[in-house]
Amino acid sequence: MVNNPKALWDNCLNLIKELVTEQQFKTWFAPIVFEQYNEDSRTLLVQVPSRYVYEYLEQYYVALLDKVLHRCFGTNVQLNYRIVVDKKNKITVDEEGSEPVNINSVGGVTTTNKAPSTLDSAVPQDLNPQLDIHKTFQSYIEGDSNKLPRTVGLSIAEHPGKSTFNPFFIYGPSGCGKTHLINAIGVRCKEMYPHKRVLYVSARLFQVQFTDASRKNTINDFINFYQTIDVLIVDDVQEWATAEKTVATFFYIFDHLFRLGKQIILASDRPPVDLGWLHERMLTRFSCGLIAELEKPNAQLCVDILNAKCRRDGLKIPADVIQFIAETANGSVRDLEGVINSLLAYSVVYNSDIDMRLAERVVKRAVKIDNKPLTVDDILEKVCNHYNVSQQNVFSKSRKRDFVMVRQISMYLAQKYTKMPASRIGQLIGGRDHSTVIHSCSTVEQRLKIDKAFSAELSSIENSFKLKK
Repeated sequence: MVNNPKALWDNCLNLIKELVTEQQFKTWFAPIVFEQYNEDSRTLLVQVPSRYVYEYLEQYYVALLDKVLHRCFGTNVQLNYRIVVDKKNKITVDEEGSEPVNINSVGGVTTTNKAPSTLDSAVPQDLNPQLDIHKTFQSYIEGDSNKLPRTVGLSIAEHPGKSTFNPFFIYGPSGCGKTHLINAIGVRCKEMYPHKRVLYVSARLFQVQFTDASRKNTINDFINFYQTIDVLIVDDVQEWATAEKTVATFFYIFDHLFRLGKQIILASDRPPVDLGWLHERMLTRFSCGLIAELEKPNAQLCVDILNAKCRRDGLKIPADVIQFIAETANGSVRDLEGVINSLLAYSVVYNSDIDMRLAERVVKRAVKIDNKPLTVDDILEKVCNHYNVSQQNVFSKSRKRDFVMVRQISMYLAQKYTKMPASRIGQLIGGRDHSTVIHSCSTVEQRLKIDKAFSAELSSIENSFKLKK
């Protein structure tokens, strides 16, 4: 019989306090509140102040918590969490923690995401797909920049190897959501076809495994293992730039899987034609599937992503703060997540509300911001992108209304944000004279006084480079 489980939990906290820094304990463990302990089910329930704290503990401190629970409560104690999602209305949700770790195993911790080895092929049902189960289609917000790849990815997940999109090659800049999308494909596929051997692997890990197999003279086993995969997902293939032997071996595996109708998904930060290591025969193979570009999310998609994260995690962040973060995160989903995580950490540590002042402070530290002064080229690019008009059209002699409007707005903003004279601005925007610039500025100013929608559009454009002022 366990006597006074609350006292045993306090003992756990005292042990943790000796094993972590004072700041770590104060931030992540001191706010945990003991709720109850069920001896029959050996389940311990504790309350944490937010979903962020729950996820952080689960990601970084599972092994530590298991060890102290083992010491104080005994073996096989299941730690569950009661998460406060609305402090004002006292709303909570319960979540299960990770399965208890076998303390007697080698090193005290069992691995949950080991690299595949030749031993895995002997027990196909035990293959770890190495997918991030949090990166799903449900959490992958759709927008103009990702609609095609997302739609195709969903089709592939539901019909792996049977669609015309094989292989599926996704490319785009860092932070645009490539890794999330290819994980989502793998997760959905595994949900629908549990028997299929799905594997996500980074290009670097694949190369490390190949190098290790070469050193141990087990290349055939390495190849045989990968040839058993039904859905192979390889991330960051641009990293194979100097790995000629790795590429040759991968192509051998690729060709085998392709001929058997197995699904292959590759992700890169650049298109296949820009991958110097890519052989002509591989480029031909890629071309018979689908090559899709993922663009950086625009401000509206960033807002949607942030709002979705707030709903999912039970966060309360003011709309103006959301808008500010979306417009200053450089179109990077990773930057968005980094800013939100930093905001939460600051608010937890300093027990403060999330407001614009805190957001500005965090963004300045978390996001790389270009502090160079604005140029006419910068302004032209922003305005043209906003209205989906090419600079060539702006520079033309066309009097089409849309082109004229973009030209006038560009001149107005150039006069407002640069120190150039009207004559120089005119020269840089289609070779116009100074009187055209003056007229354009006057036209825009008059419209701003009477057209609220137009004023809001200009504010949106200005917000996109407000930190360059």
